[in-house]
Amino acid sequence: MVFNSLPFLVFFIVITSLYYIIPSKFRWQLLLIASCYFYMAFVPKYILILGFTIAIDYAAGLLIEKATGPKRRFYLIISLCSNIGILAFFKYFNFINFNITEIFQQFNYRNPIPYLKFLLPIGLSFHTFQAMSYTLEVYRGNQKAEKHFGIYALYVMFYPQLVAGPIERPQNLLHQFREEHFFNTEEVKAGLLQMAQGLFKKVVIADRISILVDHAYADYKTQSGLSLGIAALFYAFQIYCDFSGYSDMAIGAARVMGFKLMTNFNAPFQSKNITEFWRRWHISLSTWFNDYLFAPLVLAKRDWGKYGVVFALMITFLISGLWHGAGWNFIIFGGLHGLAISYEFLTKKFRKKMLKATPQLLYNNLSVVLTFLFACFSWVFFRSVSTAQAFEIISKIFHLSLSDHLNLKLNGIEIGFSLLLIALLLLKEKILPVIQVRGNFAYFTLMFLILFSCYLFGVFNNKQFIYFQF
Repeated sequence: MVFNSLPFLVFFIVITSLYYIIPSKFRWQLLLIASCYFYMAFVPKYILILGFTIAIDYAAGLLIEKATGPKRRFYLIISLCSNIGILAFFKYFNFINFNITEIFQQFNYRNPIPYLKFLLPIGLSFHTFQAMSYTLEVYRGNQKAEKHFGIYALYVMFYPQLVAGPIERPQNLLHQFREEHFFNTEEVKAGLLQMAQGLFKKVVIADRISILVDHAYADYKTQSGLSLGIAALFYAFQIYCDFSGYSDMAIGAARVMGFKLMTNFNAPFQSKNITEFWRRWHISLSTWFNDYLFAPLVLAKRDWGKYGVVFALMITFLISGLWHGAGWNFIIFGGLHGLAISYEFLTKKFRKKMLKATPQLLYNNLSVVLTFLFACFSWVFFRSVSTAQAFEIISKIFHLSLSDHLNLKLNGIEIGFSLLLIALLLLKEKILPVIQVRGNFAYFTLMFLILFSCYLFGVFNNKQFIYFQF
């Protein structure tokens, strides 16, 4: 059940209506049942995996809070190992097995371990990280263990952000399930407007652009460097509108019911460097890695000075790349960003001198362009199905010629329309980051225009959101 589908629209209307109709004390039960149904709409049996990890982490939280000394760390390790173990099995088993096979073949040995055929549980990386944040915060003493099993289960399974975030922290979300949320007209209107904007990003921009991008990557061997270069640039806006569109719909759906989820995107294409980019892109994930991996690594390697920071950056981004997918192309994607941020860290003083010696307008605009181009370059590895495909595409792009033929699937009018939409999106984020509408007439006029545009120009093929696969 994807957000850009009719079944979800019916589901959302029914659940939200019931949420405000029934007494407050029964709402958590409604949301938990609805979240289970929502998750089971994909692959029903995988709810058992989610239930197992929920039970382990719930018990671990209680035990960690009561324990003292080494036992606290022992219970935390059990919780983390169970979460990471399940994630590693379903997401990385075949990747690890493939690499073992490749090594064995170099010595003429046969790997006896067979490949496993199963679907990756949807959103596994997201709800695993959200569950881990709970036990880590209880261990650190920043969060009391949740005594109510149903409330804790809902924290992990809350349907708006269950499969693709934002990855919440217990301090922000857990207490909200105990609070009574009254129907607030302005909050409901704001939530619905945010959902409409997210739907527009997804079906009008992202899914339209995906026709061009998917065709170019699927047929990359016959595509020219110019076509692949254009596809790489367009993919940046596809993945942004797809993922931020999902986040808008998730945050908006929660807001309609009175819940406040964290912001996940903040105009990332306005970033002047890669460090700033990761403060604006997938904020819930980047802050998770900062708090639970990067900061502890820096502390552990504080005797190394600035090299300890670089070490922590590289480890963090390599693991971040692997979090996104089981493949060397994802590891390279993470490594590229780790190298870029390490370079920015080591050259901070030099770049400040460059800024003083260069007209600020020129320096800032050039920095934005270079940051965007680097992100597009790294996303070639992210979008490709293998490193071999990524390197061949990059090679063609670097050898492109303006005389190359174009085979972009979309015609000139559709490409021009897509570029216009992208320009309007960037302009809107630059000038008006948050739309605030006063008065019912203006509000309903804007809602009508957005939804009518979705109906008129949207691509309704029930295409899943890109980050559902992670």
